[in-house]
Amino acid sequence: MMKLSICSSRLSILALALSLGLAGCAGDPLESGVDPFAPMIFKEGATAMPLNPPNQATIQPFYVSQQTIFKFAVDTDSILIGNDGITRYIVIITSPNGNNQTQYEGIRCDSFQWRLYGTFENEAWKENPLSSWNPIKDHAPNRYQAALAQGAFCSFNTQEKNIKNIIQSLNPNGFTGGTKPTNSFGQML
Repeated sequence: MMKLSICSSRLSILALALSLGLAGCAGDPLESGVDPFAPMIFKEGATAMPLNPPNQATIQPFYVSQQTIFKFAVDTDSILIGNDGITRYIVIITSPNGNNQTQYEGIRCDSFQWRLYGTFENEAWKENPLSSWNPIKDHAPNRYQAALAQGAFCSFNTQEKNIKNIIQSLNPNGFTGGTKPTNSFGQML
């Protein structure tokens, strides 16, 4: 009887250890230390500078604001929708006297930020060594990053993943980048 009781106790302890081990494998956030509701930590992927200048055949002008004296266009061939949440693109800024500034930039929809990766100078791309993420300014005359984010690259704070939707949104007849998005009650965000 004693042997049976010891065997039964050993089996109970073994069953308890096995069930605790399986519970640990179930991914309980309290056990694993991983909180599924915690914010994700942003990790930017590698960014390579473009190999070519803007493609003149795919340059699409877009509206920014009534206050700006500059003209803005994006090379639709250059738009890259990154898995890291960054939409990268070439933008061409034209001054009233006709001078162009061509830049390679990225926009993060989740944080409403932009980054200058480099500029096109003397027929070559020059990387920006001081590149960092900056807040997108929504109330400035030359608010082209805000116009691109709000009008084409983002759906509120989520990256637009469909390149056809982005290009269609950039169409001057339907581009809404000059207006701030609203929620379903018409309140400004």
